[in-house]
Formats: sequence, C-alpha cells, structure tokens
Amino acid sequence: MSTAIIKNEPIPMVLRRLNSLMKIPFGKKLFTLAICTKSPYFASIKPKLIELRPGHSEWSMKKRRSVENHLGTVHALAMGNICELAAGTLMEVSLSTRKRWIPKDTHIEYLAKAKTDLRALANISYQEIDSNGDTHVIVNVMDLEGTTVVRAKINMWVSDKKAG
Repeated sequence: MSTAIIKNEPIPMVLRRLNSLMKIPFGKKLFTLAICTKSPYFASIKPKLIELRPGHSEWSMKKRRSVENHLGTVHALAMGNICELAAGTLMEVSLSTRKRWIPKDTHIEYLAKAKTDLRALANISYQEIDSNGDTHVIVNVMDLEGTTVVRAKINMWVSDKKAG
C-alpha cells in the first residue's frame, strides 16, 4: 500500500481510493474514469494511468485523430491537458491532508513534434511541497522513442485548508 509522502500524515483521500481500486480488476481504469468524471475535460484525451504514488505521477495517452492538429501530430493543448492531469494528481496524492492546491500558471515548452503515443511524468519531493506558497511542478511528456516533446512548468499555489 502506498503511504503519504510526509511521515506521520494521514493518507490523502485520492490515494486511499486508488489503493482500494487497485485491489480489483480494472482498478486503474475505474480510477481514471472517476478522475474524468470529476474533471470532464481530461476525458478528451482518454488518459491511461501508468503509476500514481506520493511524489510520482505517470500517465499516457494515445495519438489518435481526435487529438491531432493540422500537421497530424498531437495538438499542443492535448499535451497541456495531460501535463495538468499529471501535475494535479501528483499534488493530490503528495500533499498533506491539511493543505490544498490550485494551478496558478503554466509555462509549456514545445520541444519536438509529437508523432506517437505519449507518456507524461511528474515527480516532486517533500522538500518542494513542505510550505505554503508557490510550488513548481515539472512535467515531461515523452514519445515512444523517449524523446521529450513537451516540458511544462506548472506553478501550484499551496495553502492551508480552512478549518471546518
């Protein structure tokens, strides 16, 4: 069972749900469906969960006609969508249950044409999310050959949850 990134902290609700779903067939698919139900825009890229644990978030998406641009490559906003999904789920499973987050701004570098299926990877350490204020999450999106096609820096605003 995955544990919280911060020692002696309760396990975040999203991580508890994922852990319980992983015990049943198609658990990852059910978890992804729940995420896409809560935030329907993510469904547009039909994401697939690879791995999610405190400090680590990894998702994939297929290159298919509905996410292509006029060049036949994956559209920039589809890649931005998977970046936000990776960063947001990373924050959900990594932050203390006494904290909350919201995306503040995003900077995306388009490094190469995305001609294949994609994998988005985000990592964070306890030291990076230990305090309130700006927390920068870096998400790298790679193609099937391992080439980084997009790098996003998503600035998350972290604050204490209001009591009650």
